[in-house]
Amino acid sequence: MPMSTSFKERLFPKLNQIVNHFGTPFHIYDETGIINTSRTLLNAFSEVPYFREYYAVKALPNPAILEIMKGMGFGFDCSSIAELILSRNTGAFGEDIMFTSNNTSADEFAMALGYGGCILNLDDISLISKLPYMPELICFRYNPGAKRSGNTIIGNPVEAKYGVSHDQLIDAYRLAIQHGAKRFGLHTMLVSNELNYQYMVDTGQMLLELVEYISQELHIQFEFINMGGGIGIPYKPGDNPFDIMALGNAVSKQLDAFQKKHGYCPKLFLESGRYMTGPHGVLVTQAINYKNIYRKYIGVDACMSSLMRPGIYGAYHHISVLGKEDQPNTILYDVTGSLCENNDKFAIQRPLPEIIDGDILIIQDTGAHGHAMGFNYNGRLRPKELMLKTNGAVELVRREETISDHFSTLHFEPNILNLDSHD
Repeated sequence: MPMSTSFKERLFPKLNQIVNHFGTPFHIYDETGIINTSRTLLNAFSEVPYFREYYAVKALPNPAILEIMKGMGFGFDCSSIAELILSRNTGAFGEDIMFTSNNTSADEFAMALGYGGCILNLDDISLISKLPYMPELICFRYNPGAKRSGNTIIGNPVEAKYGVSHDQLIDAYRLAIQHGAKRFGLHTMLVSNELNYQYMVDTGQMLLELVEYISQELHIQFEFINMGGGIGIPYKPGDNPFDIMALGNAVSKQLDAFQKKHGYCPKLFLESGRYMTGPHGVLVTQAINYKNIYRKYIGVDACMSSLMRPGIYGAYHHISVLGKEDQPNTILYDVTGSLCENNDKFAIQRPLPEIIDGDILIIQDTGAHGHAMGFNYNGRLRPKELMLKTNGAVELVRREETISDHFSTLHFEPNILNLDSHD
């Protein structure tokens, strides 16, 4: 859906001034919107005895964003050492961090468990042997296979590379116990950008039933369940937003029933990313070329290295043209970048008002998996990131990449291995 009225009213009147000062392209994030969404999430789960959000750092790995999340009392969900370092730089340690990686090396596990540790969420039973030691608290990611459906982005559970299969689940916890684990959690994540809250309700029920099953088999209790991320946002006009209050209410009732039956209640964790920041960011770019052949093309000064979701998923991002919001959308354009790839398009045959060189385009809902998924094909560089602060100021929170950055890995000490030759 189009960006919030509040964000638009605070940004658009100042956007020409921001563009003149910082230049385009840039992502700009709305601190007020992120804080309000954080409060909404906490309110939705206020009836749960213990709830904690672990912000999915992969969605928007910027220190300024992580500081907002830390200020809300959230932990961090990390899937790489770089994300772990960013989180620890906020002062988060130990059980403030969930480390949920896949295809993880022994060296990465050693780094994750060092420097204050984390909650380790293992993606496979075989990874137990890769740990430098078994932490007291351990979690496994569950993949239900054909028992549940997935969606396009994350894949069908049967073919998805993530998680421990149903048949391996008991053995995974049993082996962890044998290696010294004494505290336990259970995690799953089956969908991405899901707008149907009932799917997530069913996921909560599935996890509680699994906790009951594993506990009976192994005579253990679970400290927490983690329903993962995957809560979606309405990118398209007319899409209904995710009903977070209904999810919170339903899961609260599930946990209450579990408490009455078993005499205890596991903590509830989420690791939302897109839901927290996605609607609160836009990519601001400038029209620099117009091409009229078999189609009409608007070339802008950003490209897929700034936002690759449309190119790889065919994802929809709503586009506004500054100062022309009330003009009729009468012309079909492909809005393109400069990469030598035909999928380098932010919109395909999108009805928009007439656009001329110099017009400012606002590509919406880029606050998650936008800048984070950037790359450098063709030597194109990722743009700067800005924050629209609650006090109305605009702050640079990441500078743009430079040609020097791009070439920096070509400066190194010579390192040559002369291989022995054998007849």
